[in-house]
Amino acid sequence: MGLFDRLSSLIKANLNDLISKAEDPEKVLEQSILDMRSQLAKAKQQVAAAIADEKRLRDQAESEFKQAGEWEQRAMLAIQQNRDDLARQALLRQSEHAEHAASLQRTWESHSAETEKLKSLLRDLNDKIEEAKRKKNLLLARARRAEAQARIQNTMSGLSEKSAFEAFSRMEEKIEMNERRLTASAEIEEEFSGDKLQSDFKRLEKAAGGMSAEARLLELKQKMGMLPAGAPQAKQLPKGAGEVAEAEFEHLDDTAAS
Repeated sequence: MGLFDRLSSLIKANLNDLISKAEDPEKVLEQSILDMRSQLAKAKQQVAAAIADEKRLRDQAESEFKQAGEWEQRAMLAIQQNRDDLARQALLRQSEHAEHAASLQRTWESHSAETEKLKSLLRDLNDKIEEAKRKKNLLLARARRAEAQARIQNTMSGLSEKSAFEAFSRMEEKIEMNERRLTASAEIEEEFSGDKLQSDFKRLEKAAGGMSAEARLLELKQKMGMLPAGAPQAKQLPKGAGEVAEAEFEHLDDTAAS
């Protein structure tokens, strides 16, 4: 095996190995989208939990502010009833609720900002999934085109000058040679055949050719004005006349040459 054939076989084997180990693009892309959707569902749950915590903190802060206002009203009532002792206790309780409410307010505001970030990330993830779904068909078309090119390259790598093309050319040449041999055999058979009937017909055809030549000669003389227009038609040449005429023409050619 030559160097080219060895390299061709190696390339073909490597291509087959790559194709056999290659992942199915359609399955991979579909699974990727399923994974994205799963991540999106988990992200939605986390964002929903964050929103719920935000609402709880907001409700708690509002409740503390409300209680702080109620204790302030009670302190005012105690003062109206000359119960400064109760008023002091009510103000202490109002202060506790107010401080707690302020702390919850700050926590709620921070949590609300984080929740908005999560919502933005969730929208981005959803947009990416929609974009991936739109691109899937385009990627599959490109993958199928690459697979087709690999198959064509794999097929072409197995072709060489000593392939089916050479066999086709060799058979074409053999057929043409057989046709030439048959034609040559027919010519030999026709030339050297001992069939008397066939020979007789050949002589008749030759004599007919000589008569045709005589007729053309008379027509040419009439055209040149050497014979009248109503001159008689040429008669059939006698047997052997063609050979005699041929000898005479050869004699004329020799005389002209000398």
